[in-house]
Amino acid sequence: MRIIPVLDIMGGRVVRGVMGERRGYRPIKTPLAGSADPVAVARGLAGLGDFSAFYVADLDAIEGRPPNAAALGALNEAFPKTAFWVDAGLETAAEAERLQRAPRQHAVMGTESIADAAVLAALPHPERAILSLDFKGEAFLGPPEILQDTTLWPDRVIVMTLARVGSGAGPDLDRLGAIVARAEGRAIYAAGGVRGPGDLEVLEQAGIAGALVSTALHNGRLSSEALRRFGR
Repeated sequence: MRIIPVLDIMGGRVVRGVMGERRGYRPIKTPLAGSADPVAVARGLAGLGDFSAFYVADLDAIEGRPPNAAALGALNEAFPKTAFWVDAGLETAAEAERLQRAPRQHAVMGTESIADAAVLAALPHPERAILSLDFKGEAFLGPPEILQDTTLWPDRVIVMTLARVGSGAGPDLDRLGAIVARAEGRAIYAAGGVRGPGDLEVLEQAGIAGALVSTALHNGRLSSEALRRFGR
């Protein structure tokens, strides 16, 4: 079970994501860092465990505003051995290729941002691409054919349940199970609702490769000891 800490960035600061309602997001307050500066928060998270990657959601870029390029650059400089899974509202294969020019940046292709399923077939470096199947409530956000046609999926797929982000409601196990059943061996990552070790155990038993986690790290429900256990 691979744990990927989440950094939601808006206006140059890490914000606390709650149920996908981005207008209400505010700078995070966490015992792991003295401010909401992305590097400070990432260092606080890194103190909990040896994470090989961070998931970075550039919420400004996703919503069509200027991207948080300076914050991402500072993260890359501060963590020279860490991979970054970056969701920056990428719409085209060319945009993905530009992001991938940084050697440790992996392009997250969020379906809420993709207008045409053909984009996935055109990705120049699929080994550093991750598909995010985005859901809000029962609705799939994006071209329906992406959800229907698994041949379009790269080797890593995130199931992003926005309504469960920061909600404390637990992972969407039914949806995750349905995706795993169709994934044909691809690595499936759960995003949204992980509350602690119990949820990770259930996800692991369900064949989930990893989980994107934020709140449970900041509130201490996922301790360093628990992270070491799942890291093994």
